[in-house]
Amino acid sequence: MKLFRRSLIHELSVTAAGAFLILTGIVIAQRAGNLIRMSAKGILPNDAITTILGFNMIRFLPMILALSLFLAILLTLSRWYRDSEMVVWFSAGLSINSWIRPVMTFATPIVVLIGLLSLFVTPWAINKVEDYRLLLKSRDDLSTINPGVFKESAHADRVFFIESFDELGNVVKNIFVQSMQHQKLGVIVASKGSRETKESGDNFLVMEHGHRYQGTRGTAEYSTTEFEKYEIRVEATEAQREAPTTQSISSLALLQDSNGANIAELQWRLSMPISAIILAIMAIALSALDPRAGRSANFVLALVIYIIYINLLSIIQAWVAQGKISAIIGLWPIHLLFAVLASYMVYQRTQQRAILPSFHLPKWLKPNNA
Repeated sequence: MKLFRRSLIHELSVTAAGAFLILTGIVIAQRAGNLIRMSAKGILPNDAITTILGFNMIRFLPMILALSLFLAILLTLSRWYRDSEMVVWFSAGLSINSWIRPVMTFATPIVVLIGLLSLFVTPWAINKVEDYRLLLKSRDDLSTINPGVFKESAHADRVFFIESFDELGNVVKNIFVQSMQHQKLGVIVASKGSRETKESGDNFLVMEHGHRYQGTRGTAEYSTTEFEKYEIRVEATEAQREAPTTQSISSLALLQDSNGANIAELQWRLSMPISAIILAIMAIALSALDPRAGRSANFVLALVIYIIYINLLSIIQAWVAQGKISAIIGLWPIHLLFAVLASYMVYQRTQQRAILPSFHLPKWLKPNNA
């Protein structure tokens, strides 16, 4: 039995690590692409991408870990069936139920980690994202300008454009600023510029070697001024924080204020470790290969079950938050349904165990001597 457990846990660990890295890479690519598109449109400054991406990864960690665990068990045991290693273990006197204990031994630390992340770390990360977004909104217009993108000021009275930064990122080149003051249109172009903070704490955009054009729209009356140095005061925006979302509230606060939305959110957080346990048991039954169905049949079925499970939890959570379903009932019927389904599938595998070829194992491979 020691040989069996050691071999199983070792392969589960390697497969789970590989699945986790692949899933993490997929999520990073998807989230990074979305953030980069927002940055290209001027919605998000470039220096905020890494920070928001890091907090978003913490947010998705419970789901990534649960799916990695599910895939690791499924892929590992499927390979054992495919390579006839299961024949050896079944001939040694082991049944399908013998896989539950070592699998759960491997899964327990991961499930505990999923629970800690879902209940405590994820709400903290989402709250930090909301704080950071508020901080970004309160920054002045210069902090959110990206090269090659027209950026409108928060008060919609100016439009900024810069062509590029220097190597150190402190000096900008080829600046364009359009403004409306006293019903007159002003356009400023300069070859370079930089940010300067005065002793009073005010921020200024200092432009050098440029021209300023000012006049009235629809007329030919425009004045032109050439300057060596021109300063524009840039004011920070006063952003007001909106009410925190239920996802950013700590689990303890959700318990203290038990309305429908808070209970639904708390049950969703508890669903992450619970679903991980149920899916781990279900993966044991799903891993049994049917040669006539093809190698990928059980894998496709497993993904379909996982998608249905998670989507049902998400739908019921929304219904509980909206008051369509009692908070007492909540998400528990979904967990009960899939727990019963997993138990039934394992039972069916024990009853439908394939007839194995009869041969004698060496004494060193028998469980009593292992």
